[in-house]
Order: sequence, then structure tokens, then C-alpha cells
Amino acid sequence: MWIEKLRDGIVEVDTPIGRRYVQPNFAQRAYLIWTFRNFFSLPQQVLRPWQLRLIDRLWSENRFVPLSAAGAPDKPVIGKIERRAPVRAEVVPIRELPIRKPVSGSNAAAAEHGREAVSA
Repeated sequence: MWIEKLRDGIVEVDTPIGRRYVQPNFAQRAYLIWTFRNFFSLPQQVLRPWQLRLIDRLWSENRFVPLSAAGAPDKPVIGKIERRAPVRAEVVPIRELPIRKPVSGSNAAAAEHGREAVSA
């Protein structure tokens, strides 16, 4: 299977407008096979800067591959890159907790006396 990927594999890129497929050259395919050796799908955030530049270069060179009539690529897919928009974290305001007052000496003694009565 890796021979077919090396010969004419493509890379699936998950975009906000849907899946797109790009055709890398032979050296790029070899590098991408190594990149995807353990995982079929990788989020964009885990890629190294030079890997991101490679994908951006493929994207900017318009090396797109058309889909077959069935909607699936005719060539083997080396891997999938998930290009998702960064998720904004929800900012939750910190609420102030009420200030606790220390227990006075007489209340502490009454509580201690109550515990003695229960244990007896």
C-alpha cells in the first residue's frame, strides 16, 4: 500500500468549505508518508513549521486533485490534515466568594461539647 501512496498519493485537507485534495511531488509524498506513518489524520496545530509551509505551498500552487464521480478520490490518500479555525475559549468571570469569619471561642467550645455528647 505504501508503494501506491509513494507513486501517486494525495493529501486530504479538511477546510471550512469542505474536503480538498492536493497532489504533492515525489519527494513531498515521501516526506508526507513519513509524517503520517502513525496517524491517518493530524490537526494542523501539531504540525511543525516546515510541514505547515509544505502544505501551504501545495495549497498556494493550486495542486488540487478533482474527485471521481462517486465523490471519492481515485488515488490513495496519504493522510488528512484538519485545518480548523481556532476555537475561541469562553472567558468565565471569576466570582467573589463570601468572606468567612473565624468561629469565636465560645461557639467552638459549644461545638466541641456537642461532639463529646454524641460520642458518649
